[in-house]
Amino acid sequence: MKIYCLIENTKSSDLFDCEHGLSLFIDTGSLKILFDMGSSDAYIENSKKLDLDLSEVDVAIISHGHYDHGGGLKSFLEINKKAKVYISKSAFEPHYNGQGKYIGLDTSVTYSDRIILTDGIVNIDTGVTVFNCNRLKPKYEIECFGQTALKNGEYINEDYRHEQYLMIEENGKRALFSGCSHRGILNIVNWIEADYIVGGFHFSKMELNKELEDRACYLNTVKSHFITCHCTGEKQFEFMKKYAKNIECIRSGEIMEI
Repeated sequence: MKIYCLIENTKSSDLFDCEHGLSLFIDTGSLKILFDMGSSDAYIENSKKLDLDLSEVDVAIISHGHYDHGGGLKSFLEINKKAKVYISKSAFEPHYNGQGKYIGLDTSVTYSDRIILTDGIVNIDTGVTVFNCNRLKPKYEIECFGQTALKNGEYINEDYRHEQYLMIEENGKRALFSGCSHRGILNIVNWIEADYIVGGFHFSKMELNKELEDRACYLNTVKSHFITCHCTGEKQFEFMKKYAKNIECIRSGEIMEI
């Protein structure tokens, strides 16, 4: 399969835009999949520079209910008239960062009958599955970094029950796509076996210290190959590369084949 990075926090060249967000175009050969939609329409402009036509996308997935992964949803529904968009049933709940700023999705798009609210496991096509890990017990604490969700009129610490993952099984290989790994990349690799794991680690707020070194060393023991981006953090990625030989990064405009 080919993975096109439509938008990410960094860019491969000045030809492409970058922003705080993530959007990946995945071509399996039989399906064209859009995974996340960035903070704005910038991913659409980058797709044109990569000669991709997003009106031809067959399936779209939003990994969780934060604006930097679903900010371009409304525009996608306007340019693509056929793809169903799979998103957690909890994703449109109000979500806030540590400073109390709203970081959720635009709820005005919920009218669309192409939005499929998910819970548990959804088989989209042969070898293509969307699922959450809400029923699995975390081995490591899920860190919310002050983020909250508004439920029943009360602000509670995020548990990221709105986070879901995409698994693509092709030619005997398993590729897992995770937008931010809010439920913890260390938990995810304990829950799920995959040959490739693509997405953010949510380490950008971590200090370059022994704790981050230990996490990198742990990931180095996992059989998965990691292609990371977005909320992992540039400095954190460079630091981890010293200890984890199985990680690389992907930037706006880059194409990888796995």
